[in-house]
Amino acid sequence: MQKEAVVGAPVVLGIESSCDETGAGIVRDGRLLAHVVASSMEEHARFGGVVPEIASRAHLQAFTPVVRQALAEAGMRLGQIDAVAVTTGPGLSGALQVGLAGAKSLAYAAGVPLYGVHHLAGHVAADTLEHGPLPRPCVVLIVSGGHTSLLLVRDLVREPIPHLGDTLDDAAGECFDKVARILGLPYPGGPAIDHAARTGDPEAVVFPRPLSKAGDDPYAFSFSGLKTAAARWVEQHRLRGEEPSIADGAAALQEAVADVLTRKAVRACRDHAVKTLVVVGGVAANSRFRALAGQRCAAAGIELRVPRMTLCTDNGAMIAAVGDLLVRSGAEPAPLDVSVDPSAPLKFAALTPTAGPAVRAA
Repeated sequence: MQKEAVVGAPVVLGIESSCDETGAGIVRDGRLLAHVVASSMEEHARFGGVVPEIASRAHLQAFTPVVRQALAEAGMRLGQIDAVAVTTGPGLSGALQVGLAGAKSLAYAAGVPLYGVHHLAGHVAADTLEHGPLPRPCVVLIVSGGHTSLLLVRDLVREPIPHLGDTLDDAAGECFDKVARILGLPYPGGPAIDHAARTGDPEAVVFPRPLSKAGDDPYAFSFSGLKTAAARWVEQHRLRGEEPSIADGAAALQEAVADVLTRKAVRACRDHAVKTLVVVGGVAANSRFRALAGQRCAAAGIELRVPRMTLCTDNGAMIAAVGDLLVRSGAEPAPLDVSVDPSAPLKFAALTPTAGPAVRAA
């Protein structure tokens, strides 16, 4: 159950603009006060994926209304904000720049410090807004359109974040998007696959479980081969003049992804004697994945924590949650020349690259 905020605790405004959602959230002492998201997904859907220029323009248009709505939802003025946190990477370069420029302006206008935040750390922190502080340690599975990672988290903002395993190619959400296109389903692929799978038979098609054999890296992921297998299954049907069952293909694909993700996550918990698995990211909204994760965690005696669906996708509340933890830990604010790093690996929750040659080269 969410605790009551401490009276007088710092209030943090979080800004997220790494892809196609413009998010603003307000957090005080681990408690969510406001959570507003504007999505440009419908504008990208006709192109079958995110168009960076459209995303950047949408962030410019949505930034001020989203921030104003968040402040109104919290019943606050900008002058009552004690810090601003913003995503500085990874993500689309132009989209990140829009959010950072806006966040710098807000921090300057309010006379408060600015904190740069790693986008994936934000996903991890999203769970704290619903379930309270993260157990120490815990295994975290991040599953989204661009990332699939297993982490061993001890202290999210005070210590380095060890990676147990990452995807070697396509992420789980990317696999859903690409196969959805092959099946003729709309973008984004994850929700479309989930919906189509409801009437399908997950055993109708035998899709591979990548990197699941003896001798494979137990924590690494690979979904490119699964995507190819689905493409060949569709192609074989059409070469015979048949249309494949979209429902069966979606159900079988979803089962394969959920099977691999949950097996590796539960194994990581067992191998490291960890009793809590935290699952975050957009794919955590998938119904079959959530159900299978619940079954396997219960059988293994592992507590499963998954944020509600509105906190699984990109949002400003998760960035505010990291900023709140950074402020309360006494972390240094970002330098004045903080920039963005579109391809930043997750090493620490704070991400404060400067506009030096290395960043420009990225």
